[in-house]
Amino acid sequence: MMTPVTIVGAGLGGLTLARVLHVHGIPATVYEAEASPQNRTQGGQLDIHEHDGQRALAAAGLLEEFRAIIHQGGEASRVLDRSGTVLLDQPDDGAGGRPEVLRGDLRRILLDALPEDTVQWTHKVAGVRPLAEGRHQLDFADGSTVTTDLLVGADGAWSKVRPLLSEATPAYTGTVFIETYLYGADKRHPAAAAVVGGGALYALAPGTGIIAHREAQAVLHTYVALDRRAEWVDGIDFTDATAATARVAAEFDGWAPELTALITDGETAPVARPIYTLPSDHRWERVPGVTLIGDAAHLAPPGGEGANLAMFDGAELGAAIAAHPGDIEAALAAYEEALFPRSQASARDAHHVLRLCLGERAPVSLIELFTGGATLLGQQVV
Repeated sequence: MMTPVTIVGAGLGGLTLARVLHVHGIPATVYEAEASPQNRTQGGQLDIHEHDGQRALAAAGLLEEFRAIIHQGGEASRVLDRSGTVLLDQPDDGAGGRPEVLRGDLRRILLDALPEDTVQWTHKVAGVRPLAEGRHQLDFADGSTVTTDLLVGADGAWSKVRPLLSEATPAYTGTVFIETYLYGADKRHPAAAAVVGGGALYALAPGTGIIAHREAQAVLHTYVALDRRAEWVDGIDFTDATAATARVAAEFDGWAPELTALITDGETAPVARPIYTLPSDHRWERVPGVTLIGDAAHLAPPGGEGANLAMFDGAELGAAIAAHPGDIEAALAAYEEALFPRSQASARDAHHVLRLCLGERAPVSLIELFTGGATLLGQQVV
């Protein structure tokens, strides 16, 4: 009988794995700390790439559902300087190479494609410990436990499963993203809406940037990007939204007002998201009965591949398990052999993209990437 699979984390990677296993008739259980799918906002827009994210969705049998949630026109991109001058404006060509979708919508179609009891909500992992013969025990915060023959850590940056395999821990990169939202922007914030356009905006200078996406229903979702020491971030009281907004906006003195409005007119409290990463060459020796996918395996800066790679990891692991019935170790070895070089190339690209956005030649360096003047190991585009 096929060994059931235990997955920690109901993000995109864990759910893709569960769905691909379900397609192959292999049972899986996903344990998730959140109380329900509606527990929190699932984040912003994602561009889903043909070479990995869309392949994962094809393996999950969900391409039709995916096409129904695409934000039409969302592939448009423009690059500006701090004065608001448009340096590059690329419309959505309709080719669908990297269509934009909301993370919450993508998670929903994955959840809807699973048997109702697949995800066990309100199961926060307090600890994991190895047992004999490759088995592991999960201890949950409510005092309950479960044992499993095959454990997959899909539990993100601060994975509780990773220490079974690796001593690596995430390190701060020196860059922080600060998240804000504007709602009903076309009517309420017309200047900001006009400068963002129909897709993605990159207004950049060395060490400083404003990255924004137009989402459905005239929502502008902004990430303020700053190269700053951790002490600078810690010195801002983000529980005081007014003071925090003013402090962040002060870093953009002299920038065009239609750009700074994406900060000062924000209708949600600013949220600081320091960028942490694992080593680009992160890998581990084979440990019986356990592996990792997504950020738990290869946390990297945001560079366009994180969600795509997590889903691809899940699909590849699911396919490997299906291809090696009765031999879990062969499946995990095959999966990891392909995982490590793939994730290393992607992580190096992600670090490179971050420097193209905020390095000393920004914004020209990003324009060169968009126009073919720069290349990446994995040939990805932001």
